Amino acid sequence: MRRLKDRILLLLIRLSAAAVCLLLVALLGYVLGRGLPGLSWRFLCGQTSYLKQTTGILPNILNTLYLILVTMVIAAPLGICTAVYLTEYARSKRLVRLISFATETLTGIPSILFGLVGMLFFLRLMGLKAGILAGGLTLSIMVLPTMISNTKESLQNVSQAWREGALALGSGKWHMVRTVVLPNAIDGIVTGGILAIGRIVGESAALLFTAGFGLALTGFLKSLQSSSATLTVALYVYASERGDTQTAFAIASVLMILTLLLNLAANIAAKRLQTTHRKGAFHAKHH
Repeated sequence: MRRLKDRILLLLIRLSAAAVCLLLVALLGYVLGRGLPGLSWRFLCGQTSYLKQTTGILPNILNTLYLILVTMVIAAPLGICTAVYLTEYARSKRLVRLISFATETLTGIPSILFGLVGMLFFLRLMGLKAGILAGGLTLSIMVLPTMISNTKESLQNVSQAWREGALALGSGKWHMVRTVVLPNAIDGIVTGGILAIGRIVGESAALLFTAGFGLALTGFLKSLQSSSATLTVALYVYASERGDTQTAFAIASVLMILTLLLNLAANIAAKRLQTTHRKGAFHAKHH
């Protein structure tokens, strides 16, 4: 009887895994099947012009990359430092519970509310113009809980014996964190970064209020303070306001490919960091 239950449970688990994989393949196949025929070199490297009657998404691709850069430059150091403080330095359990509660609450807030608050605070109170800077500041608040929670969990999984061993050998607190704890928690940190980038790439509601709808090609510095539409915002514009579903699916396929490339790049970077750390530890041990 027990073996029968185990077999049934194993079968259900395999069916669940197969269903998830099939759902992913079906989604990717449908979007790419509808979107890839609309891709061309002119579409990817051009820009939209009403006078020339051309459609291009190069400004939107660059704006998306600009937004990822600005958001991660703000959110990654702040999230990692907060997680390190909570796990290594904070002595007040009440403070730790308060910060943890704040991050969990921020995770559940709808993105449209972040956009509204970002518009009122960054645009109205601070006087910024709609653009990459205001959008990046808003999204940094959105992805900060993800960075904190993943980094914190990864730091907590590092063996306490390694910390005690480093301190026993004469390392200071920060030296121990920098050379022992953080390198061994790199997987969780990179995972948090990947999840944060995924949310940045897929976000549109908050950016409608803070980054704008601009489809013109501008440089990085100018885009910080000028209306700049990302790929998701452009997808919304073409699908909802213009009713151009073919262009919308083409943008969706570009989004999927871009997200895949960014995830692969992050995983490769994490593996290289781990390899570098292990080589450094090996040489230090034998010298």
